[in-house]
Amino acid sequence: MKSVITGAVGQVEIVEVPRPVPGPADALVRVRACGICGTDGMFLHMGGIPFGPGGSMVPVALGHEPAGEIVEVGAEVDGLRVGDRVVVNPQGAPSGIIGCGGTLGGMSEYLLIENAVVGHSVAVFPDTVPFDVAALNEPMAVARHCVNRSEARPEDKVVVFGAGPIGLGAAIWLKLRGVRHVVVVDLIPERLATALAVGADAVIDSSREDVVARLTELHGPAANALGQPRPGTDIFIDAAGAAAVFTTVTAAAKWKAKLVMVAVQKKSPDIDLGAMLRSELTLIASQGYPTEIFEVTPELATHQDRFARLISHRVPFAEAPRAFELALTPGAAEKVIVTFPNG
Repeated sequence: MKSVITGAVGQVEIVEVPRPVPGPADALVRVRACGICGTDGMFLHMGGIPFGPGGSMVPVALGHEPAGEIVEVGAEVDGLRVGDRVVVNPQGAPSGIIGCGGTLGGMSEYLLIENAVVGHSVAVFPDTVPFDVAALNEPMAVARHCVNRSEARPEDKVVVFGAGPIGLGAAIWLKLRGVRHVVVVDLIPERLATALAVGADAVIDSSREDVVARLTELHGPAANALGQPRPGTDIFIDAAGAAAVFTTVTAAAKWKAKLVMVAVQKKSPDIDLGAMLRSELTLIASQGYPTEIFEVTPELATHQDRFARLISHRVPFAEAPRAFELALTPGAAEKVIVTFPNG
């Protein structure tokens, strides 16, 4: 079968590898769609992962956002049958995280599900959901965990920095949670238009608007612990990872506001601890999806039209190198999904 791995720095290769043979406790999935993530870009920029002798780089089998259909089921597997459409928990593989340094990658024609257990390593989704939308399951679980960590209430006023897939996913989950006012901040007009299309109440173009002034206008006036004027924003979500976000939030946070950090930080800024003290700002880190990986699956199906708006490009597997180049070029795409033939 064909599989995508990291090649030279900044490049991928489509290689021939043996098609997996499932054991009695395993299942085999024919991959039908797989998303490209910023984590893939990290491996490309490094040219692999430093698992070789002396920390040398070795290729990485890419793809941790697959959706597909079951083509073989081991005799000991319960709850799965050939033809089921499934999404996968990349962190459920005993051989290592799928597409993130483990031996398996979801950007392949077939993917072995080791120790296939429904609800742990794999979940079935309805055949009414397109495979490309189902491939959003993993990143939407990341976004859902972020929102869960925020403990946002319906009466809260929230701002999301970054209108990439995670930020937009967070905006969707916030609105589905009943949060009354959600603002999305970005500097790419097309992404801000998508934010409004998926349900954000307002957007801010940080390249030409004063973010703090606009938040005060949208969320009303408030103050920090010293009575200094601040926007009435209750929760800030960092889905951008830019140093400017931390700087903006610490300067703008009102008394007892929260900052939820879900983005991989591109560069850690000097944090104004005094400003955090003056607002009693709570910093909450959000990593992965401890419980959310399949919590989101039925809701993804129910609200599939809304989530489908996050996909900007669908690229055939035969053109995978172009798909990765597109996904990793700043501003060129929102969410790229690689699609596979029926086989």
